[in-house]
Formats: sequence, C-alpha cells, structure tokens
Amino acid sequence: MKIALDPTPFHHSHSLLEFPELAAELGYKYLQLTPHQDLLPFFTHPKADDQLVADLKTACTKAGIEIASVLPVHRWSSPDPVLREAAVRYWKRAIQITVDLGVNQMNTEFSGRPELPEESEAAFYRSMEELVPLFESEGINVAFDPHPDDFVEEGLAGWRVIRGVNSPNLSFAYVAAHTFHMKDEPLEIMAAVGQKLRVVHVADTMNHHASHGLRYITNPPGNAVRVHQHLKIGDGDVNWDEFFGGLADNGFTSREESVMVSCVFAENENAKEVAKYQLQTMRSSVAAAEAARV
Repeated sequence: MKIALDPTPFHHSHSLLEFPELAAELGYKYLQLTPHQDLLPFFTHPKADDQLVADLKTACTKAGIEIASVLPVHRWSSPDPVLREAAVRYWKRAIQITVDLGVNQMNTEFSGRPELPEESEAAFYRSMEELVPLFESEGINVAFDPHPDDFVEEGLAGWRVIRGVNSPNLSFAYVAAHTFHMKDEPLEIMAAVGQKLRVVHVADTMNHHASHGLRYITNPPGNAVRVHQHLKIGDGDVNWDEFFGGLADNGFTSREESVMVSCVFAENENAKEVAKYQLQTMRSSVAAAEAARV
C-alpha cells in the first residue's frame, strides 16, 4: 500500500515543482496530484505542456518521490453536451500527462448534477464509451468517489454505476470525509466493492445528521447544500477503528496497488504539522488494524 500526500493545503504557498521536495520533507514517499492551476485545473483544459510534465517528473526523481495517483475533475457527466464533450477532450490530455509521468492510477468524481440524475448518468455512460478503451489500452485504473452534490452520492449506488461500465480498469475511491453523505455503512461499502477498492482519502468530518439534523444550521431551512469537512484524524465523528479495521479486512492495506491519501484541507495554517500527524497516525492505525486480524 502507498501512503500519499495530497498537497492541496500547500497550493497557495508552494509551486507545483516544489511539491515533491515538500512531500519528502514531511516524511512521505508518494504524492497524489490534485487539481492545480499549472497542471490539471478544475473543469478546464490541462495547462501543463510536455516540458512542465518532464520537469515535474525530474523533480520527483530528485526528491525520491513517486506519484501514486493523479486526480483530475472534469464535467464528463454534464447534461450539457458542450461541457461533456469538452470534458472528454480534457480527460484525453489528462490521461496523456498521467502516462508521461509514469503513473497508472487516477481517481476522480462522477461530476454530474443531483437535480438531473438520469441525464447525468446517461452523459456519464456516454463518456465512458469514449474513454474506457483509452484507459484500457494505456493500462490506467480510474477510481470513482461518490461526491456530495453529484448525481450519485451514496456509496453502494455509486458502486453500481461503476460496475455497470463493465471494465476491469474502473474501481472505487472511498473518501472518509464523505462518510455521512454516502448513506450506506462503511463496512458494507468496503465489503461490496471488495478488491475494487483502490484509493482511500483520509480526513475526518462531523456527522451532519447528528443532533436531530441540527449539527449545522443553514438559513433558510431546507437549503440544497451539502456540508462536510476535511479535518485531521480525531477531530470529527468518523469511527476510525472501524475504518482502518475495515480496510484491513478488505485486504486494502496489503495490496501493492492500494493508495491511501492524507487530504486534510481545513488547517492550512498548520499544514506541515497536520501532514506529519496524519502520516504517523495512518501508519500506526494500519499496523494496529493488521495486528488485530492475526
């Protein structure tokens, strides 16, 4: 299993080419590349040319860092055909960048609209018809996260959409910070997806269903919002013993291709300390969960 740093908290303070050295400084061996204005910005065409991609690869080699996964987010499930077709083009360039970086794992979101679920699902499968042959020919695995405010937000429903594509190159990404939006129990999701669980994001969050739904209050009541956080382990309501135990039972922690990512976004002012804490806590929690299985 690879344990990777999501450098999003450092996007404001470090350049793209500084991320590898930063990850090494914080004790990580792996990076996950998330949307960044110089590489793969949200929803628009990738901005890196071949030279920048080569420079990033060189920076990784120099720092002794490997890229575990690349995470683009484009509107490939948009009911708007112009946006969907553009997203497919953006994905083709993102795939080429990933291949050139020597990476075979990508993860992403479904990127549709919850108020138009049927239209979004139709757009998703249309995009898969165009892109899955490319994923398969390039040897790229793509893991999907049922993200809050998407056309599929629930864990098992998201897995069914992935399974319906019928490709060995598609898999599931479990984001712990989305636990209370996925409806289904964490262990139920992990058991259902089995070895198709390829990526997990580790960050805590509060249970917005708690206190009779009054953990958070928005005005006016009934706003169509989704509230969650990406806090450090222990600052929210996620059951971490269950989470790490479930990963061990799933076999995730012992598979070479698995990617576990620290993705705390709520504490930029303490980002370095939090990243180190996350790494130490993930390692010790995985060790404890695996020992409990013996």
